[in-house]
Amino acid sequence: MWSRYVVRFSKRRMSTSVATNGKNNMGWWDHVQPVPKDPITSVTESFLFDPSPLKLNLGVGAYRDDEGKPVTLECVKKAMEKISDCEFLESTKATTKSKFVQDCVKLAYGYDSDVVRESRFAGVPALSGTGACRLFAEFQRRFYPDSRMFLPMPTWSNHNDIWRDSEVCTSTYHYYDPDTKGLQFQALMNDIKNASDRSFFLLHPCAHNPTGVDPNYEQWKEISHLFKIKNHFPFFDMAYQGISSGDLEKDATAIRIFLEDGHLLGCAQSFSKNMGLYGHRVGCVSIVSRDEKQATAIKSQFQQIVRAMYSSSPLHGPLLVSTILNDADLKALWEEEIKVMADRMIRMRITLRRTLEELNSSANWEHITKQVGMFYFSGLSPKEVDRLQRDFHIYMTNDGRIRGNKQQCGILGKCNP
Repeated sequence: MWSRYVVRFSKRRMSTSVATNGKNNMGWWDHVQPVPKDPITSVTESFLFDPSPLKLNLGVGAYRDDEGKPVTLECVKKAMEKISDCEFLESTKATTKSKFVQDCVKLAYGYDSDVVRESRFAGVPALSGTGACRLFAEFQRRFYPDSRMFLPMPTWSNHNDIWRDSEVCTSTYHYYDPDTKGLQFQALMNDIKNASDRSFFLLHPCAHNPTGVDPNYEQWKEISHLFKIKNHFPFFDMAYQGISSGDLEKDATAIRIFLEDGHLLGCAQSFSKNMGLYGHRVGCVSIVSRDEKQATAIKSQFQQIVRAMYSSSPLHGPLLVSTILNDADLKALWEEEIKVMADRMIRMRITLRRTLEELNSSANWEHITKQVGMFYFSGLSPKEVDRLQRDFHIYMTNDGRIRGNKQQCGILGKCNP
């Protein structure tokens, strides 16, 4: 009898609970609105929905071959063959990741750097460049909650979202001049000078995204000197080391200048572009510290942030990177392949400029070959970008950023908006 009572009571409670929950759950998410489409990923979405056989996507932020297909580097293929199953054991995870961070730091700061030799760095693997930036933004918020991050105008669109979601205020500093399609150097220097002492600045050390406009050596020296006077903290987002010039060391010049001048700095690294490891999400965030003791403290804070955010980063990608960087033959092969990619992009710039100039256009196309890196910042207006998409099925980001592509030379030449 008691059991029958319990069953009847349970059924009554269950039906009441379901009814109550059904009523209370109504409208839980009615206030959630869709966010505006991402300016980069939305380009690919529009491209995929276009039925035209002539469509062309120039908005993808990834290296592609002449057929528009992803490229797997030979050095990566060979590294995959060298990796054995035993290297994925749990017992080797910490060692592998620690070695990966050391390899990243050497690549960015220099193999003979005092920072490396004296172990004055703290770093952790990150989920590509985005994850590296996000980890630093969280670190900044934790220890400088009233600070802000100064971003170049323009910059990669995701930078704004990363620091916003980390609840760090952002400001901008002058960078690109739309009239000259070059660097607003004096305005940039004025903004650095006028910022409050001990401010955080995000810098692109090479192949600025989206403009492809970089300071020259002397300008970097002046920037570093002014940072020293103002005691600013430079955070470098280095997503394109090697892709800019074809030379890994040359593309790290800005960071090396700051290190020579005695700066403490931060760096985000990504291997999505220069090794083609897009799907592996391989990156690293590191900070140069005053001494090894300080580095140990900073690393522990990074590890705690990672633990709460996603617990642990994948192992396969970092293992591939370390395998390549620690094998003389594979590293040499990687450097050769980077040079091939960079030279190809330079040739495409030259061809595109020549094609447009042969049309006797009234526009000046000099900036095409003055810019560097994977992207060409065309200077096209949003209206012109819309027309290319609507009338010619050519897709790019709304700011006119174009990824180098063999097909673009002939097709854009025919459009001549």
